[in-house]
Amino acid sequence: MQVREAMHAGVTWVGPETSLSELARKMRDEDIGAIPIGENDRLIGMVTDRDIALRGLADGRSIESLTARDVMTGPIVYCRADEDIGDAIRIMEDRAIRRLPVIDENKRMVGMLALGDIGDFAPRDMSAEVMQAVSAHHA
Repeated sequence: MQVREAMHAGVTWVGPETSLSELARKMRDEDIGAIPIGENDRLIGMVTDRDIALRGLADGRSIESLTARDVMTGPIVYCRADEDIGDAIRIMEDRAIRRLPVIDENKRMVGMLALGDIGDFAPRDMSAEVMQAVSAHHA
C-alpha cells in the first residue's frame, strides 16, 4: 500500500509569522494537532499543540508576541505519496513522530499521514509497532 492511499489529502500550511493564537484557533476549528509551516514555497517546520504548550506557554513568555517560528520544530521530516506505507512507518518509528507531511513528485505537500491513518489502513502488527515506538516515554 502506498502512503497516498492512507493519508489525509488537502492539508495546507501557514507562514512562520503566524501568531500562536491563530495557530491554536486553526487547530481547534479543524480538529488537528499539527500545522506545517512553510516559507518561500518550502516546508520549514511543524507546530504541534505540544509545541505551543511547551515552547510557548511553559516558559512564561508573552503569548501575544510569539509566532510559529518561535515554537516550531524543524527541520521538517516528510514522506512521499508514492512511498510504501511501511517505509513511512519506519520514519515515524525512527524519529518518534506522530504526523508526517506527505509530498508529491514535484515536492508539493499533498497531505498528512498520522497515526490514526495508519491504524485505519495498515496491518495490525505494523500499527501496533509504530504506536508503541512513537508513544514510548522519552528518557
